[in-house]
Amino acid sequence: MIFDRNVSPRRAGAMFYRTIQFVAAALLGMACLAPGANAKSGQIVTASSGVTYVSGGAGTEEIDQLRSMEKDFNLKMVFALTSGAYLAEVNVTIVDAANKVVLDTLAEGPWFLVRLPAGNYQVNASYRTNVEHRTVAVGQATLSTVELRWPSE
Repeated sequence: MIFDRNVSPRRAGAMFYRTIQFVAAALLGMACLAPGANAKSGQIVTASSGVTYVSGGAGTEEIDQLRSMEKDFNLKMVFALTSGAYLAEVNVTIVDAANKVVLDTLAEGPWFLVRLPAGNYQVNASYRTNVEHRTVAVGQATLSTVELRWPSE
């Protein structure tokens, strides 16, 4: 830092304070732009278990995007109320045949695509206080589809 002897201590303090405000604002702005640890709608994420997934489908554009990605996944889940209204923010847990959790995340939209090793899995999906359970057999090259519906509110 360069000091100017002609600047009063009070003015130097104000300049320092403004500099700190600027740096804080810049860091906050960068933090808002950085991708988070959770999946954002339409973003492919790899879980620590190696399982990849993507969720979304809030609009026709997102549904078209996810539809074009289906070939890269082997499990598709669709979340809705019994009335037919799609749901987002569904907690999804997938457990393998050895009772090991391979995925535990929050679905950002009504469509949820997952790439799992071939095998049998228990899918637990919760919306608010209601949990739906499904057993699903997943193949290596085929897309299995599971619809999960909760009572209409």
